[in-house]
Amino acid sequence: MLPFSKCPVCDGEVVEKEVEKLLRGGMHTAVVTVRAEVCLHCGERLYSKETISLFEYIRAKLARQEVADFQPLGQSFQVVI
Repeated sequence: MLPFSKCPVCDGEVVEKEVEKLLRGGMHTAVVTVRAEVCLHCGERLYSKETISLFEYIRAKLARQEVADFQPLGQSFQVVI
């Protein structure tokens, strides 16, 4: 049984899915794959308390530039126009 029977935003049906989340901390960004409840109508993502704690932990490590145990994915660039 999922914690939410309906989406709290639009009252749509929610299903559990594996999703990617982008996390930013300082000038660094990380991609994390986690389980979330996703609304089939509006796309709202609902995360568990444990997953949110994980996000906070990763953001803090990124902000402190403690990225040695993270796997590099390449480089990111900002285009200023």
